[in-house]
Amino acid sequence: MGQLPIPDFFDPGRVGEVWRVNYASRAEQAKEWAIQHDLKPAAASKGRIGLLLIDVQNTFCLPGFELFVGGRSGNGAVEDNIRLCEFIYRNLGAITHITATMDTHIAQQIFHPIFFVDQKGDHPAPYTDIHAQDLREGKWVFNPALAASYEVAPQYGQQMMIHYSESLEKRGKYALTIWPYHAMLGGVGHALVPAVEEAVFFHSIARLAQPEFEVKGDKPFTENYSAIGPEVLIGPMGETLGSRNPKFIEQLKELDRLYIAGQAKSHCVAWTISDLLEDIRSADPALAKKVYLLEDCTSPVVVPGVVDHTDAAEAAFAGFEKAGMKIVKSTHSVNL
Repeated sequence: MGQLPIPDFFDPGRVGEVWRVNYASRAEQAKEWAIQHDLKPAAASKGRIGLLLIDVQNTFCLPGFELFVGGRSGNGAVEDNIRLCEFIYRNLGAITHITATMDTHIAQQIFHPIFFVDQKGDHPAPYTDIHAQDLREGKWVFNPALAASYEVAPQYGQQMMIHYSESLEKRGKYALTIWPYHAMLGGVGHALVPAVEEAVFFHSIARLAQPEFEVKGDKPFTENYSAIGPEVLIGPMGETLGSRNPKFIEQLKELDRLYIAGQAKSHCVAWTISDLLEDIRSADPALAKKVYLLEDCTSPVVVPGVVDHTDAAEAAFAGFEKAGMKIVKSTHSVNL
């Protein structure tokens, strides 16, 4: 099946806004769309084509929200999602399965300001990097007021923080970064961008394909950029901080292709693909050829005057391509 037209209800001008999806109307339109374009249930498709949407949530994708990924253009995530929605609609007849990861946080987590204090009792400002040396010297300490909540002694909480930051350094990861409170469970920032949610819902009705939603990032003592696993798995006493998710490599084995898009290119997208590549190399290096990265549907973290992760993101994607993954644009034809 060739590419389909974009439904009339899709409005690119609203992709950067919050609004309520009219499920009843979209469901009726999706049924009519399936009849008009002879769309069969996804289960009846000969080819298996997956789309993995990484953290396409309001908190990262809408201007004015906590961690809007503007990229160097300043409007990156909005532009990305316009192209992403169009990609889904054009390839509605080819995509058989959509999975959306959901970065999911509560207030008291290792990457939020409340988790640390300095000698004055002040919390670190957002975008502060906390290094192992800072913790060893006591520049930042685990907030002792949280110790009772986690049933640990304040001293052991600090030991955990040192162990954590040292583990990041040994693995060549980004330093522990303090982020603004974001993707808060129960808040509007946690939800998928309405325009993308609408496209996913429309696909689910038109192709009778149930989308999957994968929660990540809800463990208090570890960051979880990757949908496949947290940054640090084990604490200083061998306790489990989080575990890897084998679901994605198992799905990839069953697919003919997997397309990946989302935010941010320099963090959750890059880390997820990196972990997936690690699993691919353990299972079968040839699986990398099944992975297609939608380079114009993802942007890096850029905070003007503070940090610019564009070069790191580009370097990561170059490495993925070298490993056998394909880098394509959203105008790419999905048909096998």
